[in-house]
Amino acid sequence: MTEPRARAARHKGQLNFENELRALLFAFGDVLQPLPETLRVLDELVTDFIIETCHAAASAASYSNRQKVKTDDFMFAIRKNPIMLGRVQELLGMDKVLREARKGFEVPEGTKGLEKSGVLGRGEGRGRRGGGNSGAGGAKRGPKVKGQKGGKDKEKGKVEEGEEGDDRLEWEDEDGDE
Repeated sequence: MTEPRARAARHKGQLNFENELRALLFAFGDVLQPLPETLRVLDELVTDFIIETCHAAASAASYSNRQKVKTDDFMFAIRKNPIMLGRVQELLGMDKVLREARKGFEVPEGTKGLEKSGVLGRGEGRGRRGGGNSGAGGAKRGPKVKGQKGGKDKEKGKVEEGEEGDDRLEWEDEDGDE
């Protein structure tokens, strides 16, 4: 490991991870209120580990002629600890899966939450899934449902089960047509 760096004086006496360490100690069988000295020592160890890892990642980035530190730099810094490296790879993979899943739920900017408050009508401001004023009589419609043809189906409350178990609900027209 590299040489230890001096802790900044501004963090002297201040615990950065007090609540997290208290919960961790309790989870591993310690009392609900551990000794303050125990918390201080563990906090110093965790803080020093984070600082050293960040310095090693910054060093890897500068070796690659970059000023910004990337996740690959952190993975390079912890490459000698296979357990930690595996956990980081698992978390990065899960982050990618969650990011991809969120793409299906995107709402255009400025409209989030306005449908529920009544400011926007059903289907209004929903981007590519629903249309604003469409259909006969200018009735506002909700998003199209799998199996719905051109927005002309008028069955209300129909729930369809997709191939992968995703439920989709068809909304009724605002003017009460079925």
